[in-house]
Amino acid sequence: MPAILHLMKALPSFDLHGQIALVTGAARGLGRAISLALAEAGADMAVGLRDINADSGLAAEIEARGRGVLPLQMEMTNLAQITSAIKETRKHFGRIDILVNNAGVAPENLAESVVEKDFDYTLAVNLKGTFFACQAAGRVMIEQKYGRIINMSSQAGFAALPTESVYCMTKAGIAHLTKCLAVEWGKHNINVNAVAPTFIRTDGTRPVLSDPEFYADTVERVAALHRIGEPIEVAGAVVFLASQAASLITGHTLLIDGGWTAR
Repeated sequence: MPAILHLMKALPSFDLHGQIALVTGAARGLGRAISLALAEAGADMAVGLRDINADSGLAAEIEARGRGVLPLQMEMTNLAQITSAIKETRKHFGRIDILVNNAGVAPENLAESVVEKDFDYTLAVNLKGTFFACQAAGRVMIEQKYGRIINMSSQAGFAALPTESVYCMTKAGIAHLTKCLAVEWGKHNINVNAVAPTFIRTDGTRPVLSDPEFYADTVERVAALHRIGEPIEVAGAVVFLASQAASLITGHTLLIDGGWTAR
C-alpha cells in the first residue's frame, strides 16, 4: 500500500481546484475557451473584458461549473484599468495564482502601407498591455511566493506572415519577454510561459478563413495535420502550463501550430 500511495502522489496533476485565475480578453474566441477550460479544471475565475456591459454569457457558464467568477472592466490600452482589475481580483479572491494574457489585436496591412495609428494600437495591446498586466500580477505573485503566467504569442512570432509585420513583431516580442520574466521571477516560484497558436477557428478568424483560396493555403501550410485548429486545443495547453504538471517548465513558448513551423 505505501508503494501505491507513493506512485499516486508521483502522477501528474492537472487539477486547479483552489486556484484563482485571471484571463484577459475573455469575452470570446480563445479567451472564452481558456476561461471555461480553467474553470472546468477547478479554478475560480476573474475575466477581463474590454466592455464589461456587453454580456456574453461567459459568467453564467463559469458559475454553472460551480466556480466563482468576477467580471472585470479591462481595456488593455488603459493602464489604470489593468491595475484596477488586478487589485479587484486580489481583493475579491484574496490572491491571484494564474494570469493568462490572451488579449491581442492584429490589423492587417502591407508593411509599406502601415499607418502609425495601427502600429501604436497593436503595440499598446499586444506588448505594452501584456507587460503591465504581467507586472501588476507579478507583484502580487512575488508577495505570495507563487504564480503561473501564460502569455499569448503566436506562430506569427516564429514564421513570417504577409501583411502581418507589426503583429508578427509583437508576438516575437512576447516570446522573448516570457523568457526575461521567467529568469527574473523564477526565484519567487513564478513560472512564466507562452503559447503560440496557428490559425484557430474563432469569430476573429472567420472572415479570412471564409476565403476559399486563403483557407486552402492555410490548411496546406499546417504541414503535419492539414486542418484549422479549434479553441479548446489551445485551452488545453494553457491548463497544462497552469497546473502542477508543468512545474519545471518556465521561459518556454509552446507552439500549437499543427506542424506549420516544422517545415
